Amino acid sequence: MSEAVLLERSKDVLRVTLHNPAKLNALRPADIRALRDTVLDLAPDVRAVVFTGAGGRSFTAGMHLDTFPALDRESARSFISDVRDMLAAVRTVPVPTLAAVDGYCIGVGFELAMACDLRVVTTRSSFGLPEIKVGIPSIADAALLAQHVGLSLAKEIILTGDMYPVERFATSGLCNALVAPELLAEGTEEMLARVTGHAPAAMAAQKRLFEVWQNTGLAAGADISVREFASVFPSTPPA
Repeated sequence: MSEAVLLERSKDVLRVTLHNPAKLNALRPADIRALRDTVLDLAPDVRAVVFTGAGGRSFTAGMHLDTFPALDRESARSFISDVRDMLAAVRTVPVPTLAAVDGYCIGVGFELAMACDLRVVTTRSSFGLPEIKVGIPSIADAALLAQHVGLSLAKEIILTGDMYPVERFATSGLCNALVAPELLAEGTEEMLARVTGHAPAAMAAQKRLFEVWQNTGLAAGADISVREFASVFPSTPPA
């Protein structure tokens, strides 16, 4: 595990803290792999995963800028493949995932928040995808941004690389709950209480269907939905 990715079990919830507050919880490639492995190796009795940042100033400022200058085409492909795989692992894990965002939520951190099912965000938070400013494109789960905020604003965010206060997303649905900074823990617990009491098999099926609906047309998605619905029942009739 990475020293900048701290894990804590609280009953049936796994809490993942991005912990490098001196650098606004900026991430290094090893942290990306640690996040991926955390969700891929999830214990079977975990009912939800919460991602948050340490220090009260930042969820994460994204990748350390010193990540990029040393990359060549081959190492860049390897690095960004790890980012893609981490985000996919978070998006497809069979339990609800929640980003508890306080402060800066930048770059891969913004993508991580979008990969999560739910977002509880403080009023002092701000978001941005500044990759274009350092000469690289936004990738992977940045593709979800238009679904959260609309195509026009998504293109503005990505093409300018600017930071946007949370108020800009007040009507978009990006934030499932908007709370004062001192109420982030309480707001997170309230959201967890609403999603952790359901049958694990039904939750896992629903999470699989989210991915199906994201990646298939209506007819194919409806056909797969039929199979998922049947899968939560026993293979033979109850006695």
